Amino acid sequence: MLRARRRLRAGLAQLICAAAGAAAGLLLPRVDAGPTVDGSRLVEPMFTLGVGVIGVVSIVFSLLFGVVQWSASSFTPRLGLFRADPLVWRTFAFAIGVFVYCAVAALASADHLRVSVVVPGAAIVGVLAAVVLLRRLQTKAFLSLQLAHVLEAIVARGREVVADLYPPLDSALEQPRDAQHAQLPPRRRSVAWTGRSGVVQQLELRRLVSAATDSDVVVVFRIGVGDTLHEGATLADLHGGDLQDDVVRRAVVRGSERSFDQDPLLAFRLLADIGLRALSPAINDPATAVDTIDAVEGLLLAVARRDVEVGDVRDEAGALRARLVLPSWEDYLETSVSDLVPAASPFTMVLSRLLRLLDELLRVVAPDQRPALERLAADVRARLAAGR
Repeated sequence: MLRARRRLRAGLAQLICAAAGAAAGLLLPRVDAGPTVDGSRLVEPMFTLGVGVIGVVSIVFSLLFGVVQWSASSFTPRLGLFRADPLVWRTFAFAIGVFVYCAVAALASADHLRVSVVVPGAAIVGVLAAVVLLRRLQTKAFLSLQLAHVLEAIVARGREVVADLYPPLDSALEQPRDAQHAQLPPRRRSVAWTGRSGVVQQLELRRLVSAATDSDVVVVFRIGVGDTLHEGATLADLHGGDLQDDVVRRAVVRGSERSFDQDPLLAFRLLADIGLRALSPAINDPATAVDTIDAVEGLLLAVARRDVEVGDVRDEAGALRARLVLPSWEDYLETSVSDLVPAASPFTMVLSRLLRLLDELLRVVAPDQRPALERLAADVRARLAAGR
């Protein structure tokens, strides 16, 4: 969490591709190497290629919006894997670049008696590349309608975040627990959030840790990644020295919805949503819930093999500079398993699968993680007995 992930925004990508297309359209007609063609005869074909690409892309994107709506209604509205895929908006940006190149090159070629075949050749290559991108986009759209692919994608993103955030238990045991959880200096004051309400998507802690080191401050966050942040809410407490409020606020990357970048609990939330929807009276699909529990088990096993008590952030000298709000082992269980148990009560096959999951976790977890599992297992056994 020291560095937030930055992505190329859709509007900026389109601007870059349009600028590259315009530059290529102005420069390539000046190339005089190789075979040439009549420049005036290129105007109509080039405009046809450019307009054709935009037309096809617009039709395909209109159909893909239906895919997004179907996925949201069938799985969960919070599922944005396909909608947030960089391929979606980069394909549209590339198509804009091809259109701009064709239009600019056509106008520039009209002033030349002869132009190189590189000009129409580049247009044809660009159109073919756009077709390849559209094919990849359609393939991803079709896969996003399949339950197995959606579950696999969620688990993959969840494993990635868990692996980035939590160290393996073997390496965590090398450091004593009292060293991992240092005592805090006296509390000085709190920092409130003054921006617009939104979801904490990421934390950018590099500058914050550097400033906290210079001022000898420990910043204890009261809001974690994935939490909703409202105006006036307490963002963090300052212990020891003092620090400017803006330095703390700039460490928060706010957005309109949760993101996989630093949110390890999001994958569990999505899987639970899919399972709950499958168990609802309107859907009544326990087999889908069982598939979801299979995916949940893989993620929980990944978390169980790692140290989740890693909320302390230290500077280069090893001094505590920030303490984060991270999900506990109980939070993972409550989100992914506890929420499913009441809804699964009418379905013996789902309760049996939940019990197998809990029994498997009991064989691998650390002793301090067993009580919560044992309580859940007892609840599931009681519901199974009552159903029989």
